[in-house]
Amino acid sequence: MEPQEWLAAFADRLGLDEPSQSDIDALLDIASIAAHSSERLAAPLTCYLIGRAGVSPAEAMTIAEELSAS
Repeated sequence: MEPQEWLAAFADRLGLDEPSQSDIDALLDIASIAAHSSERLAAPLTCYLIGRAGVSPAEAMTIAEELSAS
């Protein structure tokens, strides 16, 4: 299964719309920042926290960039 298909199917099972390409790109960028600023395990857990907080990937990117700059 291709990644986009998997994401669409997973989102559907959660009762959500599939993520937009801009959200995917932002989340991957945030995961990269988290992994390079800390450890690799920070990447998926950071994305989990974004979802739990209910903030947009754009808002989360601002926070990630601020943290990585400090």
